[in-house]
Amino acid sequence: MTAQHFSEEIEQQIDWLLKEMTIQEKLGQMNQLSADNMEVNYDLIRRGMAGSVLSITDPAVANKAQQIAMEESRMGIPIIIGRDVIHGFKTIFPIPLGQAASFDPDIVEEAARTAAVEASEVGIRWTFAPMVDITRDPRWGRVAESPGEDPFLASRMAVAMVKGFQGKDLSNPTSLAASAKHFAGYGAAEGGRDYNSTYIPERQMRNLYLKPFEAAVKEAGLATIMSAFHANDGIPATGDKHLLKSILRDEWGFDGFVVSDWASVDEMVVHGYSQNRSQAANQAIEAGIDMEMVSGTFVEHGEKLVRQGSLSMEDLNNAVSNILRVKFRLGLFENPYVEEDRDSKFYHTEHLALAKKAAEESFVLLKNQEETLPLKNIKTLAVFGPLSDAPHEQLGTWVFDGEKDHTITPLDALKKMYGEQVEILHHPGLKFSRDKDTTSFVKMRKLAAAADAIVVFLGEESILSGEAHSLSNLRLQGAQSKMLKELAALNKPLVSVFLAGRPLEIEKEVELSDAVIYAWHPGTMGGPAIADVLFGKSSPSGKLPMTFPKNVGQIPIYYSHENTGRPATDNEMLIDEIPVEASQTSLGNRSFYLDSGHEPLFPFGYGLTYTTFEYGRIELLEDVLQKDGILKVEVTLKNTGKAMATEVVQLYTRDLYASVIRPVKELKDFKRITLAPGEQTVVHFEINIRSLAFWNRDMEEVVEPGEYELWLGGSSDTTEKVNFQVK
Repeated sequence: MTAQHFSEEIEQQIDWLLKEMTIQEKLGQMNQLSADNMEVNYDLIRRGMAGSVLSITDPAVANKAQQIAMEESRMGIPIIIGRDVIHGFKTIFPIPLGQAASFDPDIVEEAARTAAVEASEVGIRWTFAPMVDITRDPRWGRVAESPGEDPFLASRMAVAMVKGFQGKDLSNPTSLAASAKHFAGYGAAEGGRDYNSTYIPERQMRNLYLKPFEAAVKEAGLATIMSAFHANDGIPATGDKHLLKSILRDEWGFDGFVVSDWASVDEMVVHGYSQNRSQAANQAIEAGIDMEMVSGTFVEHGEKLVRQGSLSMEDLNNAVSNILRVKFRLGLFENPYVEEDRDSKFYHTEHLALAKKAAEESFVLLKNQEETLPLKNIKTLAVFGPLSDAPHEQLGTWVFDGEKDHTITPLDALKKMYGEQVEILHHPGLKFSRDKDTTSFVKMRKLAAAADAIVVFLGEESILSGEAHSLSNLRLQGAQSKMLKELAALNKPLVSVFLAGRPLEIEKEVELSDAVIYAWHPGTMGGPAIADVLFGKSSPSGKLPMTFPKNVGQIPIYYSHENTGRPATDNEMLIDEIPVEASQTSLGNRSFYLDSGHEPLFPFGYGLTYTTFEYGRIELLEDVLQKDGILKVEVTLKNTGKAMATEVVQLYTRDLYASVIRPVKELKDFKRITLAPGEQTVVHFEINIRSLAFWNRDMEEVVEPGEYELWLGGSSDTTEKVNFQVK
């Protein structure tokens, strides 16, 4: 059967079901339950009052729920079992922000596929991922789930994750329907405070925040989307008809279904947008919410709203059609049950190997003074820090099913993998990241004095990032900074490894350290990955997916900002350089901070490795192009160091003048290139000129003719560039 015939058959079956269903049964399909009380849920399923159940993780329970839906409910419609499978199910991969640091869509897709294989084993067929919110504020705890600050990188990560979760065939029993979230603009929450309001003008919404969602829909065939909690410009996302219908449905042609976030329909009353639960239900359904997560206003008020004429049957039928379409595509009508006695794929050898590789690729080497890393010619290694042996913490946020007993910590790995070659001395120094008790520092210093080198594991516990875990202070918690300062005073080679869910304020810690690795929360196999990177068996290749500020006062700080009429330069006078009684015109009058300048601690796309790369001259095959043309550019890349390593070659452009101000740089493509010492290769890029399009002053998506600049290099602060024209 062709795809077209398959689609036509599905639509015919949907039409038949709609004709047979009562209003209340239709509302039941739009109702999602939590698995907290399954005895109550069984009865609701039996009465056709549930379309989905959250968080069933027992295959026997899943099968019982499906059996009741299929055989005991009047219409025999299967339920969808959903679960937050964010960066792994049992085998936990690096947090999504860490995965984005890999700049490797292929391994991100494989990680999502692995998560789907493991989660589907218990009956889960729907995940509330990927989270593709663009964010430029690390105070927001949910940056851990995000792909970072850049729309192009976020789009590539979004497509990779959706393809991984959904597989090549959504009806395959190992596939999960993905749900991109949070639609849309949630990452711009005011002050970095979770659930907070945003003010995003439509041009910025389209040019920035909608990009990864659009890519997930158009390039990856996204099955579902989740609306956001927040309100933008006074309109809650769960009640935003322009977003959910005009853009998502009419412009993009999305034909999956939209689910509200947890109780976000009911929360429109708290927002002050809806007078009561009845009005909230009406506004959400009219706006384009198809399924309500747990708050139950649809089933409570929907029928009355239809009968009094407030809610149209067209809106109701459209919502149910969208839900049924996904259920058919998942193959649930033909195969609703999970095999209870199949061989488990949890923690499969291949899965663990992939998790280790994903962790290695996510690590960002921020500093490596005098080639401190990889460690060599040492007999004794001192390992300190509250995150050196914290299996729960290294899994990161949004982990419900991963088990710390299966986690290999850095200390475990160093002892097992390198303990025969090097004596490992260990003391945590602090019991956990917020610990302020320094009484054990005496013992720690004594151990450190006997070592040839020191590795200290700093950062934050997993609970300190993620949903509702926003921070106004991004400095290291507890006495961690004091611990590092005392170790630095010993004048031993000092390596700091940060395990965290967000960019932290680490300028002083970087200064104290000889080498710095940012390892995020690396997941189940983080320990072996870190051990091999420390000793040079593998070379770090990660690049920063977010700009690292020097301090919180610089936030928001990001590479693709707009220019001002007086942009900052490198010649501004900083606060300690200002003469006493200086005149008001002596300071440059530029856009920068007197106390921290205009540069970040580390820019987007930055990351070192254990070798050096040399970029040749950028070669444009043609420097005058038409709007429908292909820009072809290449550069010679040479490994000029001593180790095999991978460079992420990044291509940036700038539209020099336009009908609206354009960013000073925009990432347009990247490639991972692995070279042996002395090896060189020509790296080719082909950029469709249409990718330069933006929403102009007339709110039209166009490529405008004019002058452009193009950079190729190893981070967003690369300076080598060429010019081209678009006619």
